[in-house]
Order: sequence, then structure tokens, then C-alpha cells
Amino acid sequence: MTQPDAAPLPDSMDRDALLAGLRARIARLDPGLAGFGAGRATLPLSPELDAHLPWNGLPLAGLHEVLAAEPGAGMGFSALILARAQAALPGRSILWIASEPDAYPPGLASLGLSAASLILVRAARPADALWAAEEGLRSPSIGAALIFGAVPDLTAARRLQLAAETGGGIGLLLRSDDQSPGPTAALTRWRLSARPSPEATPHHLGEPGWEIALLRARGGRPGTWAGEWNAARGELTTLAPAQAASIKRRRA
Repeated sequence: MTQPDAAPLPDSMDRDALLAGLRARIARLDPGLAGFGAGRATLPLSPELDAHLPWNGLPLAGLHEVLAAEPGAGMGFSALILARAQAALPGRSILWIASEPDAYPPGLASLGLSAASLILVRAARPADALWAAEEGLRSPSIGAALIFGAVPDLTAARRLQLAAETGGGIGLLLRSDDQSPGPTAALTRWRLSARPSPEATPHHLGEPGWEIALLRARGGRPGTWAGEWNAARGELTTLAPAQAASIKRRRA
């Protein structure tokens, strides 16, 4: 009894078409994985943080979530990300969306964010904030949208992710850490709390500092760091907690 001949392997054009079809199906099933690992534009944060992210940086064209133990900690870290987006996408505007938008230009400038391209959007209701963010992120003239307090359900979050993919900018959901985070469609989820600067004195608070936790990243590794902003160099320094404690003991 003879065995049937094996099916011929597809030629290179057929393989390319097959791969393209599979990528399209994956994108429809999970839009956040479209372009995963395939040259997605990213924003550098710090070498330590970037190494835990599968994109080697914080990806543009995506939605990210920041849980803040204190409002100032989350706002500072978010402003740093907005500044990186502003530098990566020159000429685009930055949306700052809140029920009572309040931005302090000198403080933002110390984190590298220019208020010149900042658009403050007052959205009294969470639904209005999410609508403004979605419409803005779809536009190629918007580089980033920061949304304060609004907690989207999965459907609304997926719409924001799709809008960011369309416009190429970055969406940031900044919310209180005392809210139950639940599931998310965001590419990454962070938790921020304030950390005293090791350079602080009774008369000077020092540079902004944070306890940074990466809770979730698709294909990435969670981690925790002690972070400090160096305004003079425009750099975020991050160390593992044990390293930061060792340096603090040596300085003392």
C-alpha cells in the first residue's frame, strides 16, 4: 500500500501571505499585540525599566495605565512620559483631560514637558473625558492624551487602544491606587508612590523621586524600582530597592 505524497511546502510568496494573514487575525483578536516586537516605536524610560518591557521601551500607539498612591507621584511620572512623547512626536499637541484640569507649567518644565503644546480639556463627566481622549488619540495631530480619574470598562479601554493605534500617539490613564484596578486592555500597568529624595534637606526637597512598580506588561516582566529624576541631565535614574537602600546607607 503506497503512502500518499506529502503536500508540497508553500513557496515564499505563499508563506508571506500566510504570515500576513495570521498577523491580521492576531490583530483582530488582540489589537494590543499588533506589531508586537516588530519595530513598534517606543519611548525610552530608563535602561532598567526598558529591559523589563518587551518593546525595549514604552510603546507609542498604545494605552498605558498609571495607578497613583499619591496624586503628585502619578502626575509627575505621567508628565515625564508626556515629555518623552512630546520629544518623539514634535509638532503634535498634548491633551490634559480632567474634570478640573490644573497644570503647573514650571513644575512640568522641570520634568521636560513644555506647556507650549499643552491643551487643557475640562470634562465634567468620566464619559466626556473618555470621549475626548478617544477622539484626540485618533488624530495624527495629537501626540498624547492624559486622562485623570476616568475608569473605562474593557470595551472603552479597547476603543482607546484602537484610537492610539490609529493616531500613533500614546494614551495614559491616571487613576487613584485605592480603586480596584480589575482587568485592563492597556499594554502596561504601573503603580507609583512618592519617595523622598536622598538629596533632600530641611530647606530643599531635592529632585522628584518615586517608588515605581511595573505590575503588568504584555510579554514583559514585572518589577519594582526606586526612581529619581535628574532635571539637569533630563534623566530618570532607577535602581532595585536593595541597591537604593545600600546607596542611602553609604551616604548616611
